[in-house]
Amino acid sequence: MLKKFNSILLFIVLLVTLCGCNGKGDIKDAGNTSAVTEAGSNGDAAKASDADAIVKASENNSEEKIHVRVASLKGPTTMGLVNLMSKSGANETKLDYEFTMETQPDQVAALIVSGKADIALVPANLAAVLYNKTKGQIEVIDINTLGVLYCVTGDESVKNIKDLSGKTVILTGQGASPEYVLKYLLEENGITDCNMEFKSEATEIAAVLNEDKNAVAILPQPFVTVATKKNNEIKVAFSLTDEWNEVNSESQLLTGVTIVRKDFAEKYPEAVSDFINDHKESTELCDKNVGNTALLVADYGIIEKKEIAEAALPYCNIVCITNDEMEKALSGYLEVLYNADKSSVGGNLPGEDFYYKAK
Repeated sequence: MLKKFNSILLFIVLLVTLCGCNGKGDIKDAGNTSAVTEAGSNGDAAKASDADAIVKASENNSEEKIHVRVASLKGPTTMGLVNLMSKSGANETKLDYEFTMETQPDQVAALIVSGKADIALVPANLAAVLYNKTKGQIEVIDINTLGVLYCVTGDESVKNIKDLSGKTVILTGQGASPEYVLKYLLEENGITDCNMEFKSEATEIAAVLNEDKNAVAILPQPFVTVATKKNNEIKVAFSLTDEWNEVNSESQLLTGVTIVRKDFAEKYPEAVSDFINDHKESTELCDKNVGNTALLVADYGIIEKKEIAEAALPYCNIVCITNDEMEKALSGYLEVLYNADKSSVGGNLPGEDFYYKAK
């Protein structure tokens, strides 16, 4: 008797459920509203068409994307990534990207060394340090940012590197690229009486400039734009990139490069190639669509205000340089740092296997 009662109850539940599914109100809650409503109005032919579309969509989704973890440093290097980050967020990329942005170079380095990141955007000299530290398990796939260092001051007498003679220059980066680059340029121009005063953060330098417009500072973008926007009495006196080009035509002044773990590159060469293409497209949009890129830079929290980002972008020298051109520019730059301080590149200049060649 109980079995019979349960069977009747199950039949009633099923009947109610089926009737409910035919109600107009429930159709709007279906997963693909447009497909279902179209089928309801056009009959069996439309239903068949929608079924085919759903099968095709299912087949496309079943193609597993390669998961690529990308770590970057907050600043110009990530500014060149934002268009790719946006495209990835809209699920419009061939690869399945996971982006992580850090504020300190050592944080990014830790991710790549520990295997928690596959690709990383790092300072150019740090790439060489990691290559030496991992015994060649790091390859550089592109240069992502050229020179971003500028001399900023309200002192009208300062117009080029030679005018720093007898001056005190404040800057960040003691024991890092900014110090080595400035020293190199001073030596190449025969200047021996320029005093360097180091600060821990660019914001400290901005505070000094606000108090004394005649102070002379070396600042990176986008801090240059922030400082000059806040105080109209200071301006860009010269670019260290221009000064570098005057004394060294064999290389370029660099800021950041993109590296990949060698084991990842060997296992997924096509994914590395796809990333390079995506990165190149993203960096090109920085020039082609500055306004939208600036909006993304602000949205991702790299620079607080869109207006500052838009003003700074043209001076951040965001690029995607690969292969032979990359090797020539980077090897020459690292050689300058090596001659200044071997530890700045990890003790030794990287070997030929440091420079990734597209397969």
